[in-house]
Amino acid sequence: MTGFGRGEATEEQWTLTVELSGVNRKQIDLAINLPHRLHELEGDVRKQLTAAISRGRINARIVLTNGESGESQLSIDESLAAEYVAAAKALLGSDAEVTASDLFRAPGVFRVEDASVEPAELRGTLTAAVEFALSELSAMQEVEGAHLREDLENRINTIESEIGFVSEIGPSVVEHYRKSLFKRLRDGGLERLDLDDERVLREIGIFAEKSDISEELTRIASHVTQFRNYFSSDEPVGRPLDFLCQELNREFNTIGSKANDAGIAQRIVNAKTELEKIREQVQNVE
Repeated sequence: MTGFGRGEATEEQWTLTVELSGVNRKQIDLAINLPHRLHELEGDVRKQLTAAISRGRINARIVLTNGESGESQLSIDESLAAEYVAAAKALLGSDAEVTASDLFRAPGVFRVEDASVEPAELRGTLTAAVEFALSELSAMQEVEGAHLREDLENRINTIESEIGFVSEIGPSVVEHYRKSLFKRLRDGGLERLDLDDERVLREIGIFAEKSDISEELTRIASHVTQFRNYFSSDEPVGRPLDFLCQELNREFNTIGSKANDAGIAQRIVNAKTELEKIREQVQNVE
């Protein structure tokens, strides 16, 4: 799911800032950008993120700053500078002037040194900063999740309504087929055929067995109930919901092939349309 989170933690003069940005993706995909000097802590960050997030692409940007002097500092060798000044006066006379620019050109007087830090010393600080960022990311995703849940509930309600209609008219399909069969027999000049003839009854019985959708309707009702149960779960539900969508689609296809009725076929098409929209949304659910 999409979202953004920022966290910050400080250890003595060092400050770690973590920014997490997440976008929708079916699997988990982590991109971690750490300062070079903390590269060995990437495994810790990856483990912490995968423990909290199950789906989506997460970009983690981590910045290390030195609150006292920045990441680098200028060092001045004052004793060496004094020696340069003394040497210049000895060669050119005591009135000789030595300027700052002269000293900047003198080797070794000024040095830029990187502030050193041991990664192990900042392990706990980095963990805290990531945790703060995850908390903000989760809060933003929860807002999105509430809207997504409402949309999914509405679509499940629509599917349940369509399948409810199928359940009502399903039993009448066999009777409709029986009347249609008798009409075709009469239209074919077989009025004198005994309508209680075993062959006719067998034909109707075979059709009734093939068009029986009671099992499919029972499984659909079960899947819809499970779908709703997952809405109240605190665990990651993206993959289970994706599986239920596949199972619902399987049952819809079976009913569509069994029920020789235009009304049922239309309701199944409507249900499959809603299910396809649900499947698209479920890809965004963690």
